[in-house]
Amino acid sequence: MPNTSYDALIIGSGQAGNPLATALADAGQRVALIEENLLGGSCINYGCSPVKAMLASAERAHQLRTATDFGVKGAEPAVDMAAVVSRKDEIIGTMREGVRSNLTEEHKGITVLEGHAAFTGPRNILFTPATGPLQELTAKRIFINTGTRATIPEVEGLEGLPYLTTTQLLDLKELPEHLIILGGGYIGLEFSQMFRRFGSQVTIIESGSQLLEREDDDVCEALSKILTDEGVEIVLDAKVRLVSRNAEGMFTLTASTKQGERRLRGTHLLVATGRTPNTDTLGLDKAGIKLDDKQFIEVNERLETNVRGVYALGDIHGGPQFTHISYDDFRVVRDNLLARSKRRSAKQRPLPYCVYTEPQLGRIGLNESQAQEQGIEYRVASMPVLTIGRARETSRTGGFWKVLVDEKDHIVGASVLCAEGGELMTMFQLIMMGNLKYQQLQNMVIAHPSWAEGLNNVFAKLAKPK
Repeated sequence: MPNTSYDALIIGSGQAGNPLATALADAGQRVALIEENLLGGSCINYGCSPVKAMLASAERAHQLRTATDFGVKGAEPAVDMAAVVSRKDEIIGTMREGVRSNLTEEHKGITVLEGHAAFTGPRNILFTPATGPLQELTAKRIFINTGTRATIPEVEGLEGLPYLTTTQLLDLKELPEHLIILGGGYIGLEFSQMFRRFGSQVTIIESGSQLLEREDDDVCEALSKILTDEGVEIVLDAKVRLVSRNAEGMFTLTASTKQGERRLRGTHLLVATGRTPNTDTLGLDKAGIKLDDKQFIEVNERLETNVRGVYALGDIHGGPQFTHISYDDFRVVRDNLLARSKRRSAKQRPLPYCVYTEPQLGRIGLNESQAQEQGIEYRVASMPVLTIGRARETSRTGGFWKVLVDEKDHIVGASVLCAEGGELMTMFQLIMMGNLKYQQLQNMVIAHPSWAEGLNNVFAKLAKPK
């Protein structure tokens, strides 16, 4: 069995592993990157990029369906799901090939290996290629970037049924008549609006008392109303205890609710109840790498595991599972290893994120629940979107802005449920980084008519929380 040694060995081609490979190679290191599935990781292949590409198709369908509201004669759109999927595949295929070119052609010193990696010791990897003999690999440093997969809940009857994960739903070439979504997190919400706009009946079943469990009640209530107004059925406080499927292919979910037992039926079932780390086939025990109680890899502020020289980046170490956080993991490791003068920590960094419903929910800093938990004195400013001129002109009036201000007049958090909410949230992030006071925004000259004009007006009714 051949034995090959590298300076760095990266397991997983995600949004942290790929740029780390190029940075280390450019610094003169000999790098191997092992990928068992598709280059680019979850974001490119079955996460951000394909979902947003298909959301764009759903938005076009919605625009056609609502064209008469704008004085334009329209018609009910005829959605060709095969064409929607084909467009998505073309986009991500180009992105995936860009990753391959970047790793194999644009940077010297990187060896891309396709197959499975498992530890046999702290610095030793057994590589099983897709074809060919096994190989023993060793490296001075090893970086784990293997991400997560869909969590499948233990519900009676579910095992063995042809339910869908998000990965499979993205490749579905026929439109579901009635899509049931098990899980009311941001993944479930984005898919619910997408397929409702394509023309499916959609039902969300959530075990908790609200959608998006980490958001404030008023945000969840507003987003729920937006979805239900579009025709999405939302069933909360529903504990699914049995799933079955009849000979005609109809799923039945039996759930306990506060109103009693309910049976919900649909032609397709999407399971979107969270993510499980891909740690179970890596042989981590043979390297002595510690996991937490949810099987995520434990790391310190430099993203190093308890085994010196072995690091974990991206979703595999738990915490917020976002592409931009994974990419920042790369920056933390890069600067600590290659730019000693730029010591970076993965702790206490800002956490911006966006839920890509329409309107979008952009979030930065603290919400009210978090501020109260931390005992922070704050005032809150809230403004309905319909007060913004741009919203009325475009008929995109759903949602509201909510901003938290501390005792020194600095912004400590914002929830922006609004068209272009992610872009507007980033403005608040810049304001927070610049340590500006809210009064400076009230008096700032902002181009009219723009969504950003809300920065002038949102603080008009700044008050203590009720």
